[in-house]
Amino acid sequence: LCQDLHSPPAAPRVPPSPRQEFPADWSIKTRILFMSSQPFTWAEHLKAQEEAQGFAQHCRAAETTLPQSVQEPRLSRELRCAFQQSLVYWLHPSLPWLPLFPRMGADRSMAGKACPWAQDEALQHVLMSDWSVSFTSLYNLLRAGLCPYFYVCSPQLSVLFRAAGLAGSAVPTAALAPTTRGLRRAMSSEGKAAPAPPGSARARPGTAAHCRLCSAPGIEFSLPLLEERAARKRESAEGPGGGSSVEGAEGTALLTVPVFASDPAPSDDDDDDGNFSWLEEMGVQDEVKKPDTISIQLRKERQEVQLDHRAESLVLVRGSHTFRLLNFLLSCRSLVAAAGPQAGLPPTLLAPVAFRGGTMQTLKARSSSGRARVQGGFEDVFSLEVLGPVLPHAVHALALVLGPAQRGAFRALLSPHEPSAAFNAPLEPPQALLTERSPPVSLPQEPDPDLPACGLHPKTLEQLRQCPTLGKSSIRLLEMKDYAYTWKA
Repeated sequence: LCQDLHSPPAAPRVPPSPRQEFPADWSIKTRILFMSSQPFTWAEHLKAQEEAQGFAQHCRAAETTLPQSVQEPRLSRELRCAFQQSLVYWLHPSLPWLPLFPRMGADRSMAGKACPWAQDEALQHVLMSDWSVSFTSLYNLLRAGLCPYFYVCSPQLSVLFRAAGLAGSAVPTAALAPTTRGLRRAMSSEGKAAPAPPGSARARPGTAAHCRLCSAPGIEFSLPLLEERAARKRESAEGPGGGSSVEGAEGTALLTVPVFASDPAPSDDDDDDGNFSWLEEMGVQDEVKKPDTISIQLRKERQEVQLDHRAESLVLVRGSHTFRLLNFLLSCRSLVAAAGPQAGLPPTLLAPVAFRGGTMQTLKARSSSGRARVQGGFEDVFSLEVLGPVLPHAVHALALVLGPAQRGAFRALLSPHEPSAAFNAPLEPPQALLTERSPPVSLPQEPDPDLPACGLHPKTLEQLRQCPTLGKSSIRLLEMKDYAYTWKA
């Protein structure tokens, strides 16, 4: 695992042939640069009526169907209104003088800005109370099928809540990344009357051995990226059987393959005595120094610490446990910075639809033109830059608008918020982990719900329904040619 975590990223994934649709990308984009041989002047200087109509279409969740090709984009009011509609998103809290996304690593951009709540506990309490109302409102909308997804962005981690029916899941899901051992332990112990004994397997949640079917109290979760890696290791190592370890360069166990509930739980007694019984058989037990209990514990905890702040630390919560997660996050002090420029500032909520306490925002779009050197001379190149937290639905909505406007040909360079790329991890466990020894899956089963009133275009909704296929990567290059897509991740 240590070697894999430090290995260079995999080669970009390229589809074998152009497709009519590109995969859903659940990472948040900070910038998209569209380029085309056709000008983007139609996206400039929208009239007041066109802007108002775009806002109205968004609020009413109006579906706009454009022709395959728009001959005169600058004269198409329908196209310009649809473009305005695709730029809208909702935000909480709304502090115009502060950049509220991204929140990770934003201390420098916030330094020197006015933060009247930093030393005012009463004001901090008011902000957090208002934020709790908005957070709860979004979750209720999501459970009712009126909000497809939303993000919670804090200085330490990001959380993606998805409604039932999206990403190939029949139940609501929530993904957290990046996480730490402390957070995973706090989630596992949520609602417990007393902590588990230090020597028990439950005292070490957050590892791969703490599998998704754990019956202990608390928030049940899985580590899908780690489980996928463990499945590959398992296939190339011992094959089916109990838990096994992959040895590192120094001989210490760096990866523990998940042990299911039917396996006997390991104990510290076994580590202290059972593993060294062969020394007594050889009569050299007094000549060989055994590692003490602290060394054994540190070696075990090293596995967990190595995951912290990495994509592999992605945590997935499913079904009714998303409600437990909601209550956990409402009282989680680590979501709010205790010091620095972000001290006392609630996490940022981002959503594609309106919610209580949310403020309507629009992405910033700017077009430009230039000349590029090509074989035999120069050619005109036109670009459209979109800035802001570009949510997954907005990427698809913009593609639906730009296809007809640019005559079915454009390129897009996408800059993702790197920590959010882990949200593209698959939701289902690898089949290699579901052996005959595994207990039956006890997750709540619900029919695949319809989400017609969630405010998204039907084609966009259909794309977001698909199972994630990008792993922990994200789309960085999207190209349309003859109305068909190719991409690199």
